[in-house]
Amino acid sequence: MSADTLLLAALFIPVLGALAIAACDRWPDLRETVTLLTAAALLLCVLSLLGPVLAGAQPQLTLVQMLPGIALSLRIEPLGMLFALVASSLWVVNSIYSIGYMRANREAHQTRFYVCFALALACTMGIAFSANLLTLYLFYEALTLITYPLVTHHGDDEARRGGRLYLGYLLTTSIVFLLPAIVLTWAAAGTLEFTAGGILGSGLSNAGIGGLLALYMFGIGKAALMPFHRWLPAAMVAPTPVSALLHAVAVVKAGVFSVVKVIVYVFGVERISGLASVDWLPFVAGFTIIAASIVALRSDNLKRRLAYSTVSQLSYVVLSVSLLAPLSVLGAALHIAAHAVSKITLFFAAGAIYTASHKTEVSQLDGIGRRMPWTMGAFAVGALSLIGIPPAVGFVSKWYIFQGAAATGHSLVMLVLGASALLNAAYFLPIVYVAFFRPPAGADHGEAPLPMVFALCLTATLTVGLFFYPQIPLALARQLAGF
Repeated sequence: MSADTLLLAALFIPVLGALAIAACDRWPDLRETVTLLTAAALLLCVLSLLGPVLAGAQPQLTLVQMLPGIALSLRIEPLGMLFALVASSLWVVNSIYSIGYMRANREAHQTRFYVCFALALACTMGIAFSANLLTLYLFYEALTLITYPLVTHHGDDEARRGGRLYLGYLLTTSIVFLLPAIVLTWAAAGTLEFTAGGILGSGLSNAGIGGLLALYMFGIGKAALMPFHRWLPAAMVAPTPVSALLHAVAVVKAGVFSVVKVIVYVFGVERISGLASVDWLPFVAGFTIIAASIVALRSDNLKRRLAYSTVSQLSYVVLSVSLLAPLSVLGAALHIAAHAVSKITLFFAAGAIYTASHKTEVSQLDGIGRRMPWTMGAFAVGALSLIGIPPAVGFVSKWYIFQGAAATGHSLVMLVLGASALLNAAYFLPIVYVAFFRPPAGADHGEAPLPMVFALCLTATLTVGLFFYPQIPLALARQLAGF
C-alpha cells in the first residue's frame, strides 16, 4: 500500500470496526472478535508506516480543502508516529483486558463500550497525524465528545457528575483558551501548518508570545495542568478499561502530545528559548508535579491515587519540553511512551484487584500479593517505572529529562525531579510492601480472569522490555529533537 492509503486506513479502520462491532450486538463472541481484529489491523497499519518515518519520510494527505490556506490534512512526523504507535499497540492489549473485565463484572451496554472505544482510537489517530492546528483541534474535540459515554458508562448519579466535570473542564478550556490561541496564531503567522522551527517568526512581541503560550498550555486541558485538572480524577467513575484509555492510551496522551507539538512546531524551541515571557511554564509544571503527588500520597482510594499520579506524571512532559533544550524535548517524547506502558499496567492491576476481590482502597490490600502474585508483581513493575528505578523504561525517560535540566542549568527543576521521585516512592512502595509482606485480610480469592492477567503481564513485560530495547521510541524522539 502507498503511504497515502495507509494514512487513510489508520483513520478509517477504527471507524469501520465500530460499525462492524455495532452490527454484532447480538453475538458477543463475534463482537469481541471483531474488536480484536480491528485493533490488530490498526496496529499493522501503523507499523507499516513506521519504516518510512524512521527513514526520514513524512507522508502527507489532504482530506478536505475548507478555505484557501486552511485544510483538514494529515502528515506523519516523528512525534505523531510515536503517539500512534503507543496508542495502537496498547489498544490491542486493552481490548484483551476489556473482554475479561466486562464479562467478569457483567457490565451493561458492552456493545456501546466497544463502539466508543474504537471511535476514540480513530480520533486519536487523527490527533497523532494532524498536519495543522485546525485538524488537531477538530479531532481533539471529537475525542472529548466520544469518550463522554465511556466516562458515564454506569449511568448512575456519580457517573453523571463525573461526566459533567469531564465535559465542563475539557470543553471550557478548549473553547475559551485553545480556540482563541489558534485564531491568534493564524492572525500572527498566516498559517496553521505544523512546521519545524515554528511558524510565529517575528509576528508577535515577546510579551505576546508569553500570553499566547499561556492560552495554549491552559487551553489544552487534557494535559491536566493545575488548576484545570479536576476532570481527570472525576473521570475515575468509569470502568477500569476506560480509566486505562483515559490515563494511558488516548486522552491524557493527546494532551501532552499537543503540548509538545505546539511548542516544537508552532512556537519553535530556538525561537522562544531565553525569552523571559515563557519562563513561568516550568514553575507551573513543577508545582503540578509536587502538588498532585502530595494529593496522591494522601488518597486511600487506589484509582484516585493513580489518577493524581497521572496528573503529576503528565507534567513531567510539560516541564521537560518547557526547558527548551534538545535533550529535554527528547525526554518529553520518551516519557509519553514510558508513562503509557507503566500507567496502563497499574490501572490494569487496579481493575484486576477489584474484579477478584472487590477491594478499592489501599488500606484493604494487606497480603493481596500472596493471593494475586501475577497482578501485584506487574503492579510493582509499573510502580518502579514511574518512580524511575531501573530496569524499567521510566528510568530512561526521566534520565533524559534530568540530563536536559542539568544541561540548561535548571537546578530548581532538578530539585523538583528529586522530590517527585521520593513522593512517588512514598505513595507506591507501601502498596507493594503491604501486598506481599503483611498477612492476607478478608475472604480468600485468586487471580482475576485470564485475559486480564495476561494483558497486565504483557504491559509489565513491555515496561521492562523498553528499558533494554528503547531503539524505536528513542529514534523517533531523536528525530523530533533534531539529533
